[in-house]
Amino acid sequence: MPEQTTRRLPLRGTLRLNRAGDIWHKPAFSAVSAIAVPDGVLLATDRLDLALYTSAGALCALYGHARPYAARGRALAGVVLGMAAGVGVALTAASLTGSVALLVVVAALLAAVQKTLCDAFRTGPPGSIVLTFVSSTACFVPQRPGEVPFHVGLVLACGAFAWLICMAPRLVRPYGPERIATARALEAAARLLRADTDAAPRARHTATALTNAARAELRRAPSRRRDGAGVLAALELLLVRAESAAADRPGSASEAELYDAWARDLRKGRALPGETTGGGEAPGGRPSGGPTALDRLRPGSPLLLLGARVLAGCVLAGWASAAVGIGHPYWAVVTAASVFQANSALSWQRAVQRVLGNLLGLLLFTALLPVARTGPLAMVVLSVALQFGAEALITRNYWLATVCVTPMSLLLGEFAGSHPARPLVGDRWADTLVGAAVALLACALITDRRRADRVDAAVDRVAEARTTALALLDAPHSAHEAGRARDRLATALVELRETADAAAGEWRRRALPQGHVERAERDGHHALAALARRFATAAA
Repeated sequence: MPEQTTRRLPLRGTLRLNRAGDIWHKPAFSAVSAIAVPDGVLLATDRLDLALYTSAGALCALYGHARPYAARGRALAGVVLGMAAGVGVALTAASLTGSVALLVVVAALLAAVQKTLCDAFRTGPPGSIVLTFVSSTACFVPQRPGEVPFHVGLVLACGAFAWLICMAPRLVRPYGPERIATARALEAAARLLRADTDAAPRARHTATALTNAARAELRRAPSRRRDGAGVLAALELLLVRAESAAADRPGSASEAELYDAWARDLRKGRALPGETTGGGEAPGGRPSGGPTALDRLRPGSPLLLLGARVLAGCVLAGWASAAVGIGHPYWAVVTAASVFQANSALSWQRAVQRVLGNLLGLLLFTALLPVARTGPLAMVVLSVALQFGAEALITRNYWLATVCVTPMSLLLGEFAGSHPARPLVGDRWADTLVGAAVALLACALITDRRRADRVDAAVDRVAEARTTALALLDAPHSAHEAGRARDRLATALVELRETADAAAGEWRRRALPQGHVERAERDGHHALAALARRFATAAA
């Protein structure tokens, strides 16, 4: 029988503040703009009771800011349609039944589907939690069947407005996202060159992951514009240089400074080294990408088990909240949904962050409530300011952003009418505790017994990709073949580290083959470095 290990759930680093994200202002200003305009219209027409539906569409402006504009447009359209579908299902359920138990099941089903699909399609921050917050709330909004089309129409209209806001920068900087992705890869390469021996493995993984992600963004970018091929080719050449850092390490301080200087130029929109207005591709061509969303949803996928955790945890949290007489069971559903992460350790940390953030947020709400109740304008201004604060803080730490999210969500409920403050605060706090506790219980009971098997499979994929890469180094090959081999190996290395980290975070699991993982990573990175040298020579 395989050896089983049990790990302690960590608290260290749970509340640590990180550096602000490099593009935090983009979703912040986009969401504020998308929310403020509809709220202004509702305020002028005295229809703030419709704010839930307009905010649902406006919140779609939080998504897609790291993607090239063509891919961003498709992703945002999917998010808007997904938001409208979730709200439509929730409102239809609310119009057909008043059973709290059934409505909790509907909210939990939506949460599980949203979590699974967002992870499968890699929607990126803020993930499924915004969709779940809106749809779970909508499940408990009094509704008549005839009102549903109009309310869903408001979601779609404001979602379309959010789409326009997020796509507008394309007129000014059509290749801005690709430049930022390349800048991140260069900065990671500079950190790798400066890393000491102990920090080098993690720095090398980060550099490989960011370079691989940047190259994927370049593949998504259309090059049919007159200036497109030249810009993308120049960016690809910089990625080749970033990738060569792994081969050149330890590098010189001057080389690291050069990478940082290129990154600054990219972020400021300056001309790229080697940029032309003509066509042409960088060495290696533009090979195909990694697993698709359908691949991630196949039977046996860890995403399906995570979806089962979300479903079970949200149903039990909502039912437990209703059973003890709390007036807003959907808050427990949303809390449970927010806790579920890739493994038990991350879920435990998220639960701690959620509880602390909600407690501080409730204190902030209590302080702001007298100001909010001075009039509708004050409520609108405060909710918009809190939305901006949440986006400004979310990259620092989740608990800090929740301090703003909690009063913002409570103020959204105030738009439809005032509620007594004490029971409102008490219900929110009780639902937070219930949702977090039940979610952690679900994590403990629904375990992924195949984590270690997935690590073994990931090690095998790295070994196969490495063998292919080494074979190309020893034989004549085209740039396209070498590019495919490089991407396959880089993707396999990134997935191995992600799979191993996810498995290591489970509280109970079979012992992991750490020696095999470390050896596969070391050999794989050596082969990737050899390919990088070949590409750097070709690009020189």
